Amino acid sequence: MSSTRAEEVAEVLWELKRADKVAKYSAIAQRAGFSAGVNGRAMHTCIKTIRRDWPHLQWWRAISDDETVDKDSEQIERLAELGIAIEDDASSDDQVKIEVQDELLMDWTRGEETPDSAE
Repeated sequence: MSSTRAEEVAEVLWELKRADKVAKYSAIAQRAGFSAGVNGRAMHTCIKTIRRDWPHLQWWRAISDDETVDKDSEQIERLAELGIAIEDDASSDDQVKIEVQDELLMDWTRGEETPDSAE
C-alpha cells in the first residue's frame, strides 16, 4: 500500500510531465506538503514507492537538490533525452553532476503552473 506522501508526489510528477520539466526534491516535497528530509531521504522513499506502485510515472523528473544523478542509470539517460547537460567529471565514483537549464526546471515559487493547474 502506498503512502499519502507518495500519492502527493505522484500528483506532482504528473504535473511535471504535463509541463515537460524537472524539479528538485525540496521543491517537489514542498509542493506535496512535506519536507524532503535530511539529504532528501523522505523523497528517496517516495520515489522508491512510486517506482514500485506506479512504474508508468516519470519518476526520473525528480532530481536531487545537489543536481547529482547515479552514473549509468535510467534517470541519466532520460534526463539526457530531455536535453539536460551531463557534466563530464563525476562528482563521485557513482554519481555525475547535471546542469539543468532554467527553462527545464519547474519553479513554483515564481508562480509557474502547468496549463491544467492554472484552471
